[in-house]
Order: sequence, then C-alpha cells, then structure tokens
Amino acid sequence: MRKSYRWSALVAAMLIGVLAAPGVAHADTKVAEISKASKLSPLRTDIWVDSPSMGGKVKVSVLTPQFSSGPRSTVYLLDGADAGEDVSDWITKGKAGKFFADKNVNVVLPTGGAGSFYTNWVQHDPALGKPQWETFLTKELPPLIDERFDGTGRNAVVGLSMGGQSAFTLAMRQPALYSGIASLSGCPPVSGPVNESYVRTTVARSGGDATNMWGPFGSANWAAHDPSKHLDRLRGKDIFIAAGSGAIGPRDLTAPYDPEDGPREAVTAAGSALELGAWRCSLEFAATLRANNVAFTDGFRLIGTHSWIYWEQDLRKAWPTISRGL
Repeated sequence: MRKSYRWSALVAAMLIGVLAAPGVAHADTKVAEISKASKLSPLRTDIWVDSPSMGGKVKVSVLTPQFSSGPRSTVYLLDGADAGEDVSDWITKGKAGKFFADKNVNVVLPTGGAGSFYTNWVQHDPALGKPQWETFLTKELPPLIDERFDGTGRNAVVGLSMGGQSAFTLAMRQPALYSGIASLSGCPPVSGPVNESYVRTTVARSGGDATNMWGPFGSANWAAHDPSKHLDRLRGKDIFIAAGSGAIGPRDLTAPYDPEDGPREAVTAAGSALELGAWRCSLEFAATLRANNVAFTDGFRLIGTHSWIYWEQDLRKAWPTISRGL
C-alpha cells in the first residue's frame, strides 16, 4: 500500500511539473481571436482572425442585416475554386450584400480559399501550403461570430462550384453545426475515378496537388470526405442542390465578363463544359439521396452555364429551403 501511494504521488508530481513547465500551458490554451475589425459600411464588417489552425491571420467579411431584432442565425457562404484573395466573390460578383440586406441573419464570407476545398490538408503543398479550413470554419470561427455579431448558434452553409462540395462535406463531418446546406453547381460526391478526377483537376487549376489534401488516389481519407458515403449525417437537414445542364442560353450571350479571361465565345464554352460536369455529378448525388430517402429540394435547370448570372438566381431559390431551420 505504501509503495503504491508513493508511486502515485511521484506520478502526480511529475504531471504537475510538466503542466507547469514554461510554454506548455500557453501552447495548450492558444485560441483563435479577432485581432482587427474594419466597418466598411453599415451592413459590412471585415475582421481578421488570428487562427492557430491556419497558422496566421484569415480575413473574413461579415454582412449584417439592415433591420435586425435580437440574436440572429448565421449563413456561411463559400466561394468556388477561383476564390478572391482579399474579398469573397459572393460580394464582388454575387451581389450577396444586396440579397441579404433584408434577411435577419449574419452572413460570413471567408477569403483566400482558392483551390483548397475548405478542408484540412494532410500534408504541406508547395503551392497551397497546409490549410486547415475545416478546423477554422467549424471550430475556431463560429464562437467568434456568435459572440461579436449576436449569433444564435444556428447555422447554414452554402457554396458554389468547389464550395458546393465543401458545404456538404463540412455539414457531413460536423452535423451538429448546420441545419441547412446548399450546393450551387457543385459536385458533392468525391469517390470513384470520375468524381475524384474532377476534384484533382479543380485543385490543379490553383497549382496544388490533391494528394496533399486527402491522400493517394482512392484512399480512405477521400471516402471520409464524401457525403454520399455518410448520408445518415445529412438526414433531417434542409438541403438544396442546383446545377444547369451546360446548355448556353440567351443570358450567356449578354452577361458581363472579364476580357482578360479571353474571347466571350471561349469563356462561354468553358463555362458550358464546367457546368455539364457539375450537372452530371449533382444529378448523381441527388439520385443517391432519393434512393436513401434523404429529403432535399432541387433547382436543376435545363439551361445554364458555370456563371454568376445563374448562381444569383440559384441563391434566391435556395433561400426558402436553407432558411427553414434558422
């Protein structure tokens, strides 16, 4: 009995010594915090978050409503693969500020996620580093938003293209965090040669290698990020899926575009091909949901390319569904 007591006391003393050692407690208690905030308009505030997981500052725009009453739920809007470095494309191209001005929600728009799939990368990539977006978006950022912007803890996540896949994966991996999910021209399933190649090509456009993101081709970590393989985690949520067929419509012929991207005909053709891929993949995912009795609302269009003129329209159609649980 005495030897046992002495051994327990020795172990306890050693643990106390380790916990009291310089730097140990500090490392364990390092948390994300807002280091700077800039109010750009009555309805928009940009914040810079010191993120331990991301290894530095992450800029995030937050839209607040024109008329608000009491605590508000929050909508997270994710960009596509060409995400803006300084401000979300949803603000500069998607007119999110105008759409949400009369909605009693906070809208959170992270910047700098190009080619990342807003996920935790498993190893360092020469082009994209080793981002830990899942940890940042689901663990570090929500409590900061709720505290500073009077959030209720109720959330929805919406993404376009690359961000559409990310929205479903984040919700599948952190099901308690989100009540609503929407993918606009995305490809939620990532398993299988066609879908994985789609993801790898998207990452490669930003100079990255998706092996550094989720591991070798067909590995278990890809399945771990595939919503179609974890459908029970999506059951009961307010789900919206939209995509166009890739067919070029009248609006494509007059839509604004950046001449630096090339001739309008080439830009439109590329948008048509991209949307056709998203259409195929989204239909595949919708069929999987339906076969497994997971309820959803769809916004599939017979006309439409991979373009903001359609995503603005899709966001309006998605809102009645994703707002239901907020």
